[in-house]
Amino acid sequence: MLRFTIDHSSHPTGHMALLKKVNQILLLLLVLTVCAILYNKVHQVPLALRNETVQSTCKWFCISSSSSCVPCKMGMCIGCVDLESPEEMEEEIPVVICAAAGRMGAAVAAISSIYSNTEANVLFYIIGLKTTIPHIRKWIENSKLKEIKFKVVEFNPMVLKGKIRQDASRPELLQPLNFVRFYLPLLIQKHEKVIYLDDDVIVQGDIQELYNTKLAPGHAAAFSDDCDLPSTHEMVRSVGMQNTYMGFLDYRKQAIRDLGISPSTCSFNPGVIVGNMTEWKHQRITKQLEKWMQRNVEENLYSSTLGGGVATSPMLIVFHGKYSSINPMWHIRHLGWSPDARYSEQFLQEAKLLHWNGRYKPWDYPSVHTDLWENWFIPDPSGKFKLTRPDS
Repeated sequence: MLRFTIDHSSHPTGHMALLKKVNQILLLLLVLTVCAILYNKVHQVPLALRNETVQSTCKWFCISSSSSCVPCKMGMCIGCVDLESPEEMEEEIPVVICAAAGRMGAAVAAISSIYSNTEANVLFYIIGLKTTIPHIRKWIENSKLKEIKFKVVEFNPMVLKGKIRQDASRPELLQPLNFVRFYLPLLIQKHEKVIYLDDDVIVQGDIQELYNTKLAPGHAAAFSDDCDLPSTHEMVRSVGMQNTYMGFLDYRKQAIRDLGISPSTCSFNPGVIVGNMTEWKHQRITKQLEKWMQRNVEENLYSSTLGGGVATSPMLIVFHGKYSSINPMWHIRHLGWSPDARYSEQFLQEAKLLHWNGRYKPWDYPSVHTDLWENWFIPDPSGKFKLTRPDS
């Protein structure tokens, strides 16, 4: 505390009152200075941490929303997104969907079905390449989806350099956005739990129910087993669908045999994922997946298998015996494996989520159960994306 020493013998009472007033003013200034220092310290630390996080993310991704943008230039961020309060974050259900060129209507239909069947606070993370982002943004902002909460994330395919063989039995699976699911923690940094969906799905149930899927301790993700629903077994047999590890890994290779996984083990489908991002990062899942991608480039461990696994195969290896299960009705799949094989209408009405995995997509022709998908499709305001129908 600052003090003045006053000589009462040589100064009148008025001078003493003046000095006392000055003392009070100086004391007030000192208190204000201390408060300012404490305020800066409290607010600067989160800012620094936030910038560090965004900078590391922006090596491969650019995040934007309808109200803010974080562009990347030469791998560096030059902006920052607004961060919600912890209370707001807990209320949000983050749903990741890719918007790929040539099939952007798929993402729109998926988003439309989710948004229309829930009262939950859903935040959509829409992933695209640089060339496709303006299209999907305009589509959303100029349609009835303009009310949704969403962020657009640019995926830089350079992250995949040297990790993909070009001789896969299903080359359509080589497009970069097929690997977005490997990098979920880099996309979704502020959420503990995340839902990832392939774009060729529609959701008929409340997404809150899927989000409430319980993950066992130590599990980074939940998937649907390919043997989990007896009512789908006939479909699997009729279309020759692969549902064991034998269909996705080349057991002629020593590296695969050394895993000690029986080839008859039931596979799972990673088109619907409920992920725990903390556990994912703790187990370094992304690094493990990249390791098997690089080994496949060198040794062709799975690219030529019957299942044509590109994204599925490394996930089968990394998550073997270490994942939780999704309610089977939340992933009714194989709708795209044959233009003829069909499920019963009653069964499809009871399903919570439908997945047209396979070659025959509901926006193309031929395909099955297209009416269920088209219920949720929103036409492209720009007219670029058109449905393929027999009379078109």
